[in-house]
Amino acid sequence: MSAPGFQVIARRWRPRRFDELVGQEHIVKTLRNALETKRMAHAYLFVGPRGTGKTTTARILAKALNCAGGPRSDFSLDDPVCLAIEQGNCLDVVEIDAASNRSIEDAKKIRDECQFSPTSCPFKVFIIDEVHQLTKDAFNALLKTLEEPPPWVKFILATTEADKVLPTITSRCQRLEFHPISEEVIAAQLARIVKADGVTADQHALTAIARLAAGGMRDSQSILDQVISFAGKQIAEADVLSIYGLASAQQVTDLCQGIASGDGKKVLGLCDAFHAEGRDLLRVLADLQARVRAATLDSVRSGGTSAQLGAPLATEQLVRLLECLQEGENGIRQGLSPRANFEVTLLKAIEQSRSRSIDLLIKDIAAAAAGLPREPGQKKIRTPPAAPEAVPGPPPAPVEETPAVAVTPSRFVDVPIEDAGNLEESLPPLEVESAEAEAASPDRCADFAFPEAALADLPVAEAGTTALPGDKEFNKAVESLPPGLKDKLKSTIGADFTALRPIPVGKLRRPL
Repeated sequence: MSAPGFQVIARRWRPRRFDELVGQEHIVKTLRNALETKRMAHAYLFVGPRGTGKTTTARILAKALNCAGGPRSDFSLDDPVCLAIEQGNCLDVVEIDAASNRSIEDAKKIRDECQFSPTSCPFKVFIIDEVHQLTKDAFNALLKTLEEPPPWVKFILATTEADKVLPTITSRCQRLEFHPISEEVIAAQLARIVKADGVTADQHALTAIARLAAGGMRDSQSILDQVISFAGKQIAEADVLSIYGLASAQQVTDLCQGIASGDGKKVLGLCDAFHAEGRDLLRVLADLQARVRAATLDSVRSGGTSAQLGAPLATEQLVRLLECLQEGENGIRQGLSPRANFEVTLLKAIEQSRSRSIDLLIKDIAAAAAGLPREPGQKKIRTPPAAPEAVPGPPPAPVEETPAVAVTPSRFVDVPIEDAGNLEESLPPLEVESAEAEAASPDRCADFAFPEAALADLPVAEAGTTALPGDKEFNKAVESLPPGLKDKLKSTIGADFTALRPIPVGKLRRPL
């Protein structure tokens, strides 16, 4: 008899007991408790991604049900029934591939076999893999049997697409969800495998394999088999990257830093390196999305900002960055030039990471302008001083009015602005007190007050009349101004002379 042939890692390291299942602790706990308390359901529906242990768990459960002294969770692997189930020789444990046995006739055969009691085991177990492949008629043919099977029958249904299973089937089963296995757990299991097989592997290489597996233990073991065939007994990260076209962790980090800091030259340089090294651009984009997602979650937890990508970015910027990468995925996959689409996607990501939305800018401005002084129905730059309380006494003497040249400045005018209540949200905060203090300073007043000596020589306009440019009185008043005053007013506040009218003398001493 010839020696047995080579077996791949996925078969040699397939779990045989509950203790050996990795990454599905919640499933193990549920089934163990059900076996110990004798509360086993007649039908189970195992749902989860490929390579997460659904069929393996079904076989282990079949062993636990039919082992000597069972049902029990701590069965012996040397039990003849358990060995027969592992080798596929047990007549009472039937495995059916629903992808190739999906018709109503196949469902009727299962229904008929349920009527016969098991030959050598306590239970007859039907393991139906990829059960979502059954036709609707085949599902309906199993409904009654699945709802009320004979006491010696157990059904274990496994599928990767639970939404394709009829609700009437799902409602008759206990549903157990198999989760994708984390990269850390997969890498730790691969480390145990290479150690047992006498292979030396870099930890970064095992992490890269775990990242490639995308949560599937079987996929990671198949990849490890291929890498060992390529590199032999010494596995480095470069071997994994060269076989599968992955970018190194450092390259992904540099790419994140280039996007977060807005360094387009650095990003395009990395794109050239990816192309020269034959990297899979979709895998690079997937790794980049994983980093941005982690930074987004960190910013939410830390109050709105995260620096995990190499520069502080707000949550809204990270979300827009992630959306941009997701939108670019279809262009890379279906576009005529994946490299060009990849570069455009990254450049767009840079722009998204540096911009801010209009809504949030308005909110920031509104928050900054919350202290803006207001009056009913008006928004003013300066708040008028409160009028002094009236004091009983003789009426004040009438103010003598002297004609002078009225100055109408073209800017810095204190004008009340009527609005519908939305102006405040669009104005930045104003330093009202500092502006008033500057205007009230002696130096400021000296710049804009008319000298009394000069006012005495100004021509007098008739009461109730106004002289305009071109009039004789207006021209004479402007010409009689002190030397340099007109130019001073023009250069300082952009003032211009527009009218000659009588005004109170007291107002001439106030700053404009």
